[in-house]
Amino acid sequence: MNKDAQMRAAINQKLIETGERERLKELLRAKLIECGWKDQLKAHCKEVIKEKGLEHVSVDDLVAEVTPKGRALVPDSVKKELLRRIRTFLAQHAGL
Repeated sequence: MNKDAQMRAAINQKLIETGERERLKELLRAKLIECGWKDQLKAHCKEVIKEKGLEHVSVDDLVAEVTPKGRALVPDSVKKELLRRIRTFLAQHAGL
């Protein structure tokens, strides 16, 4: 495993051990609902299913189709807040 991968694994482990990972996931979930992201993505899913037909769309197809749009729809403010929280966490746990 290269140094980057080791560092990512150590950070992820620390996030899990401290419970911060779950708190960040809950924050993200709440922010995405608050900004209407969930509703936009749901509407996009319905649109894709309507275009292709229910019997012609598998869950994997739908995920592949919707993922890029889902990522693009995440507001910059949400990304910045999450990044800020991760940086704060890392600063507090600098001894990783």
